[in-house]
Amino acid sequence: CVLSFAEVESLGLNMELVCGEWRLFFLFLVLVNPIELVSFSQPSDSEFTFVLLPGREECFYQHAENNSSMELEYQVIGGAGLDVDFTVFSPVGEILVKESRKSDGVHMIEPTIIGDYKICFDNSFSTISEKLVFFEVIFDDAEEDWSEIVEPEELLDIKIDDIKESIGNMNTKLTKSVQIQAILRAFEARDRNLQESNLGRVNFWSAVNLGVMLVVSIVQVYMVKHLFDDRRKIQT
Repeated sequence: CVLSFAEVESLGLNMELVCGEWRLFFLFLVLVNPIELVSFSQPSDSEFTFVLLPGREECFYQHAENNSSMELEYQVIGGAGLDVDFTVFSPVGEILVKESRKSDGVHMIEPTIIGDYKICFDNSFSTISEKLVFFEVIFDDAEEDWSEIVEPEELLDIKIDDIKESIGNMNTKLTKSVQIQAILRAFEARDRNLQESNLGRVNFWSAVNLGVMLVVSIVQVYMVKHLFDDRRKIQT
């Protein structure tokens, strides 16, 4: 309890009553907070980039509702080989998508069923190389219901149907633009990682060739000099 016994007595309160109220308050927080968190966990478009360690498998769970459309797109943007195993399981455990040693892919699941879909990336075939993986989940739900919007007056020249169509087209195009930009960023990251990796290899082998050339030059100078050495003993 937060208050001491002397403080409670000075206030003329009952110690058991005060402590009991605090216990009820904390119990209320513990029981209410999880309910509030669960109530806001609605499926929405999301993107994620993570590092997949060698010899490991990482799985993610995505909740979906009935009669929706879910698009899955992934790209390996870093790591040797730029490949990974990709598997998608339905909420009932059925394998919907299974790919082996792929660098990217796009898959559409429709119609979806209510539950948690399992999305797995496997790098167990690699023993030393980690992979940088980007994936995106896009939901294409039904169009928003505008039936409750009040109809305009007859004197208005613009119809509510025209406004709804314009807003819907604009929302669709903006959403598609955001998705395309995310994909282009993933391609850019993959190309940059590939160029940096190639630059590292070029610098390494250039240093190796330079070292070999220096060693060969030293050996040739020594051998040529050794050929002209006069080892005969001069008698006097």
